[in-house]
Amino acid sequence: MSTAIEILMNGLFLGGLYALFGLGLSLIFGVMRIANIAHGELAIAGALVLFTLSAAWPVSPLLLMPLVCAGAFAFGWLLQTQLLNRVLSPDPMPALLVTFGLSVVMQNAMVGLYGANSRSIDLGAVKTANLTIAGQTIGWLPLGIFLLSLSLFGGLHLILSKTRLGRAVRATSDDAETVALFAIRRRRIFAIAMAVSAACAALAGMLLASRSSITPFSGAERLLIAFEVIVIGGLGSIWASYLGGIALALVHVAGFYFDPASGLLYGHLLLLVFLLIRPQGLAGKVVTR
Repeated sequence: MSTAIEILMNGLFLGGLYALFGLGLSLIFGVMRIANIAHGELAIAGALVLFTLSAAWPVSPLLLMPLVCAGAFAFGWLLQTQLLNRVLSPDPMPALLVTFGLSVVMQNAMVGLYGANSRSIDLGAVKTANLTIAGQTIGWLPLGIFLLSLSLFGGLHLILSKTRLGRAVRATSDDAETVALFAIRRRRIFAIAMAVSAACAALAGMLLASRSSITPFSGAERLLIAFEVIVIGGLGSIWASYLGGIALALVHVAGFYFDPASGLLYGHLLLLVFLLIRPQGLAGKVVTR
């Protein structure tokens, strides 16, 4: 029984981080119908920038994370307005190729600047601090990441459902051509979505580097996690990404517990099962033509 509870809790905490990786990719695909291949590199770049800032300024990396997220937001905005908006068309291939090229450029730039060695963010005592609840030892860092992720999803849900900007984003997601008739500047909405997505990716990368180690080559693996999260969760709601993240993390944690040599394989098998029997995901809608 204690093993089941341990797997459940670890899966739940890891799932919050996975969901954060999937959130940005899901937002971009939902609003613009394109897949950002550079999403994983944006996450790793955020973590590496935090390394640089931590080395320059003698303050806790936790205090620098909002600054990195703000920089990632600005980068995402510029990426969309100065590059991706120029190639957007009914054909998603040009934008897909641009993000693929950006992914290659960013990865090579990170290797050139930081080398290929793995590294992790040192949060000091926060990284090893824990508490005990009902006989289970829980780390403060995984618990904090889970609560932060849950808060961000809740905040984004409120913005999308209760604000004028959120209604414009949802309308653009439903029909980007028609919203122009109502004086909604769809390219500005695209830029906001990309900026939020980049900030979420950077935050997820920094939190990942706080829990484990990364290299400049870790982006592809994070991109795969993000894709699996949105396929398993489904599109149509940001909470679908959350469900997908939790489900994938539970399978990974259980897989590594019972079969350490093949833990990630079970996540890929879960993806295959969903593609075969429920391609719309856990909470996605069935699309009919």
